[in-house]
Amino acid sequence: MDSFDNNYCYSFPAIRAVQAGKPFYIATCPLRIIPKIFSYNEEEVPAELRAQRTLNKSRIPEMTRYLVDSPKEYVFSALTASVESESDFKFIEADGINNMGTLSVPMDSQMLINDGQHRRAAIEEAIKENPELGQDNIAVLFFVSEGIERSQQMFADLNKYAVRPSSSLGTLYDHRDQASELARYLSMNAKPFVGYTEFERSTISVRSHKIFTLSGIKQATRALFGKGAKDGFNDEEQKLAEDFWNKLNKHMIEWQQVQAKTLSAAEFRQEFITAHGIGLQALAIVGKEICLLSESEQAEKFESLKHLNWLKSNSDWSNRAMQHGRLSKAVSNIFLTATEIKRQIGLPISSEDLTKEKELLNA
Repeated sequence: MDSFDNNYCYSFPAIRAVQAGKPFYIATCPLRIIPKIFSYNEEEVPAELRAQRTLNKSRIPEMTRYLVDSPKEYVFSALTASVESESDFKFIEADGINNMGTLSVPMDSQMLINDGQHRRAAIEEAIKENPELGQDNIAVLFFVSEGIERSQQMFADLNKYAVRPSSSLGTLYDHRDQASELARYLSMNAKPFVGYTEFERSTISVRSHKIFTLSGIKQATRALFGKGAKDGFNDEEQKLAEDFWNKLNKHMIEWQQVQAKTLSAAEFRQEFITAHGIGLQALAIVGKEICLLSESEQAEKFESLKHLNWLKSNSDWSNRAMQHGRLSKAVSNIFLTATEIKRQIGLPISSEDLTKEKELLNA
């Protein structure tokens, strides 16, 4: 019996189009039905019989929170799905409009997500928290399935050229994240960063005249306040951050030399740890404690920083900022570098940090 005879179908406004000589359909689907039409148990299916990666459940809470917290601003790209056979489609064109109409798919059709299973899972969880989201729509590209091999190839092709934007570019364009907002502000107002910030890349090319990446400024400023990735910043903290970096700039000789054009940015990056993210974050960790001191004590510690040897070749940074002759950005190396800076400028080091330092150096 024709599967459409039972009248139990999902119907969507859709456009019929052709890609690689084969028809596909662009439909708009209410979010509330996405979990219903794309449900399966991946746990029991081996990888060679699937056409997508195993669901990474650790990604779902953050995506869910994004939907729930931004119901008027979120953007989710289209899902890509395969339907078992062309007989499972019925496309009825609108009067007088070619290739536009209504797509009907029987509820018992087998539908597989080729791209977007994490979005699907996040949608399901978000609707549980905010049922009103179920009234929104998402675009779905429906293809006719040509078997598991073709579906696996679709997954491979869809992900082959996907490139995650750099963290600096993400910071530049993220207007919802307060840490990104603060990093952008500092890049245009704090003396060390104005004119020396790389906004698009998270690494700096050899010949670039830039010194700091925008993502590095964000990470260092979080460290200055002991903030986590989800924490925000207020106006007072913005002012404190700007003041700190400006004060620090007055005591960083190499920064001033680059600004005065007496030291090239390329040579600075090649020779000094303070031209890199690890140095910036270590200074921020130290700065967090300096900012707790009285003004006279702060002035003393800033002056002490002026006399430190920041050269990569300085043995003080061996097994700290430097590992086997190369800079290391590991969290443990940032901690070890900050601890050594504290020691050299006379800041107290807690017994817990001393124990941690010993363990890391002996590891």
